[in-house]
Amino acid sequence: MFKLELEYKNCILFARLKGILNRKNSYKINNYLNPVIKKHNIKYLVYNFEDLEMIDNSGIDAIKNSKYFVKCNKGVVKVCGVCGAQEYLCKYLKLVKVKSEIDACMEMEVM
Repeated sequence: MFKLELEYKNCILFARLKGILNRKNSYKINNYLNPVIKKHNIKYLVYNFEDLEMIDNSGIDAIKNSKYFVKCNKGVVKVCGVCGAQEYLCKYLKLVKVKSEIDACMEMEVM
């Protein structure tokens, strides 16, 4: 099961991913998160991987797509809650890691 929780606070969109992100449910990012990014010109996106159990290629592609839309808005994507194999994913996607959502807020306020 996969759950996508979105919260917009202080000009930052937080996307908390919970469960297993795979081909069966990556549409939630492509159909819900990405249109929000495009429609509202989101510049700052923080993914929280703390409760993300696993991700497959379809999930990786969905995250790549959202990164693309944020970059088109001249924005930044950061990720927190990274552990284990997710380290490789962050390097592969060239995502900036931060310790927590609070750290992301503090860093993005400076920008």
